[in-house]
Parts: sequence; structure tokens; C-alpha cells
Amino acid sequence: MTPTSQSKKGNPMTTTNTLESRETTTLIGSDKVEGTAVYGTDEKKIGKLERVMLDKASGKVAYAVLSFGGFLGMGEDYYPTPWSLLKYDTKLGGYRTNLTKAQLEKAPKYNQSTSWNWNRDNDLRVYDYYKTQPYWSAV
Repeated sequence: MTPTSQSKKGNPMTTTNTLESRETTTLIGSDKVEGTAVYGTDEKKIGKLERVMLDKASGKVAYAVLSFGGFLGMGEDYYPTPWSLLKYDTKLGGYRTNLTKAQLEKAPKYNQSTSWNWNRDNDLRVYDYYKTQPYWSAV
């Protein structure tokens, strides 16, 4: 809901201090990140960013959950991917990764019929697959 104030005639008017400040030159709101396209090494779209998973205790971004496949949200697979593998590319207007679609298809995943257990064993499985340092041990 947008903050409003009353004009002299009693009509509500929107103030300039609204929630539209979801992005600055260096920051972006999580709601704006969700749905952003993800591009592979060949600059072709390999999926979209479904959600961002944060570590509650440290505040670090643990994963970007990527999705692709399916039709109209049915049959989609979800891939927990280390956030460190994504870099925003202003030219593409989305996130770029050094992964190919084939690599992503072989990665640990879940879907609507198979839940994901967000535990340290699966954390290690994901970070081992991508051969990158786990977020909880990164400096």
C-alpha cells in the first residue's frame, strides 16, 4: 500500500516517499529479484530466479533457487544454486552464471511432488556439486 496524505480538498494524494524505491544503483529489493531471468555461458536464458534463501542467523544469501521446465508453473523443477555463482549483467538485464543448461539439469533439485529438506547434508550436496565454497564458511 502506498503512503498517502490528504490534499486541501480532502482527496488522497500519493506522496513522493513511496515503496517504489525497491532498487538503487547498488541495492535491489528481494521482490524485484524474484522472477529475474538467469542466463548461461552462451547468454541464452536457462531459467528464472524463483526465490532467494537467506541464512537466518548470519543474514548471508545462501541460495538462489532457479526454476525452469514445465508449462505455466506445472512440472517445473527447482534448483538451489549458490548465490556466489550469479552475477548481475546490465546488458542482459538478468543474472549470468557460468553454468550450462545441461549442468543445471544434473544438479540437485526438487519439484512440487518432491520436497526439499533444507539441512546441512543437502547444503553440502549442492555446494559439492557446484564445487564452490559454502556460504557458511565464506569470509
